Amino acid sequence: MKKHIPNAITCANLFSGCIGVVFAFKGDLEVSAYFVLLSGIFDFFDGMVARLLNVKSAIGKELDSLADMVSFGFLPGVVMFQLLKLSDYSSEYLPYLGFVITVFSALRLAKFNIDERQTQDFIGLNTPMNTLFIVSLPFIAKDYPEIIGSSITLIAIIAITSYLLVSEIKIFSFKLGDTSWAKNKFKFVFLIASLILIGFLKFVAIPFILVLYISLSILHFRSEPKSTS
Repeated sequence: MKKHIPNAITCANLFSGCIGVVFAFKGDLEVSAYFVLLSGIFDFFDGMVARLLNVKSAIGKELDSLADMVSFGFLPGVVMFQLLKLSDYSSEYLPYLGFVITVFSALRLAKFNIDERQTQDFIGLNTPMNTLFIVSLPFIAKDYPEIIGSSITLIAIIAITSYLLVSEIKIFSFKLGDTSWAKNKFKFVFLIASLILIGFLKFVAIPFILVLYISLSILHFRSEPKSTS
């Protein structure tokens, strides 16, 4: 029975993502963002539970990627599609550029599944973090409509995030085999700073958290001792 628990959590991720897609297509992007958060929670715990119960399986890995493709691939594409529809450049074709994010998310997930270098950490921005950034944009648009309402800004975001998804930039994960401060100080700093930013800014904090995540990841891997042959 216990071998089905992680897969059930993964299915909850997928279910939540599907609901988020429905709200995104209806134009209710803020509610959609909360379902992304829920999917992210399920996505975090399915892997953790599988490791704790020692029931990791090939089907679990594939199911996780398929669920992520909806929650963190298709859903952010729909959100960007809607943002481009509301942008300052009126074109019936422009909004479809939003699904470039979906395409690169698929490439990132496929690359992750076959890349043996990504067993502990990530190479390229992970799709949940990228999706959190995308769904934060409607909240930012409330205070800065001239920025998020610009089609040039949105196209630039599509280009930059698509590159980050398939880039060779090493990004740390939170699989903590060792909980010592010395080995994980950048991870702990990131968690503490993120909680403070979210406490003050809520969803508007996400772009700052994304920049902090990439910056501290670079510092984390540069601080690691170089292996000698």
